[in-house]
Amino acid sequence: MTRLKNAIVQTVTLFGSLGTLICCALPAMLVSIGAGAAVASLVTAVPQLIWISEHKVAVFIFAGVMLLLSGITAQVNRRAPCPVDPAQAKSCRRVRRWSAAIFGASAILYAIGFYFAFLGAPS
Repeated sequence: MTRLKNAIVQTVTLFGSLGTLICCALPAMLVSIGAGAAVASLVTAVPQLIWISEHKVAVFIFAGVMLLLSGITAQVNRRAPCPVDPAQAKSCRRVRRWSAAIFGASAILYAIGFYFAFLGAPS
């Protein structure tokens, strides 16, 4: 049950961080390289991006809280014992490595999105 909760928290964290990247970093990057027409096409194809961009503070707060929860659960479970069975122990170590990689990727995506949303360009 604990593994399931950890997996859910980390999955939501990853999608939250991707949401910050899609809402703010991707359009800003496309406009900065001169692909404003691509942004217009993207917004036409996916009009929900406008809603996400209008509510970017809430999106970033949600993603930040989820990132914090994910970090806390990873830290708490970092030294938890793995099963004695060699196959299960190997699986346990693999899941922990993937968990750390997903957390790191989520933190990087969040930082990139935060920069473009709040620091990179005047709003």
